[in-house]
Amino acid sequence: MSTPSWAPSRTSFSTSERKVMRTMPRRAGGWVKRSFDVVTSLVLLVLLSPLLLLCGAAVWLADGWPVLFRHERVGRYGRRFHVVKFRTMDHTGGRLLRRHKLDELPQLWNVLVGEMSFVGPRPEVARYVAMYARPYRTIHQLRPGITDFASLAFRDEEQLLYAHTADAGFYERVLLPRKLALARLYRRRYSWWLDARLMLATICTAPGLDSVATLLMGPVLARRARAGLNGAPPRSPASGTDRGNGSGGTGSRQAGDIGWTEVVAAADGR
Repeated sequence: MSTPSWAPSRTSFSTSERKVMRTMPRRAGGWVKRSFDVVTSLVLLVLLSPLLLLCGAAVWLADGWPVLFRHERVGRYGRRFHVVKFRTMDHTGGRLLRRHKLDELPQLWNVLVGEMSFVGPRPEVARYVAMYARPYRTIHQLRPGITDFASLAFRDEEQLLYAHTADAGFYERVLLPRKLALARLYRRRYSWWLDARLMLATICTAPGLDSVATLLMGPVLARRARAGLNGAPPRSPASGTDRGNGSGGTGSRQAGDIGWTEVVAAADGR
């Protein structure tokens, strides 16, 4: 697995960023969390093997072979890897798998081999990481996860994107900065209790217990993260500042930091 040329070296981090990074192995990347990931993913792969076979058969009957979809993402330390999911096209079975998050069950393999964790910032494609390189500097010190704050706050992301199909830049201008803010929030507030809450909330979404999932995530945080998304389209930022490349130049808004600090403040109680 290669490290992309745009991935920053450790010497390119600021003093404050290096200070945060020094605490990460103890708080978010320790052997205890990794041991939990390995043991739990292995057990779940065995226990859920009948369900995995059933989902695979459903995809094969609806769409044929192959049943798995591999897509390149950027993971820890900027290394690229392939996320594994069930291949779901625009058919009833595929929508059902996506609605109940069953299409992501093969990512247990990504967790087992160390490319992902159960809880952590969702991995993104390289072109978006390049657009927002600076906030991803510290986010990529963590293993990407199957679930996180953003996965719960935007679990209807497919419907949101469909509703804004006329806005070609909706994802990178509106959704992605919010996802970055939530990823930075997770990095700052990591604890075993938070991981347990987010995992339980994700489990609740499978049978449709969305209200319980929102309660576990934090109702105020969920409401702030989705501000302006339910109903009228969000107000476009002046002069397109949220479209910046993360360089932090004069007049630009740093994605996931300055532009959406109110999202982070909601959970910090400020």
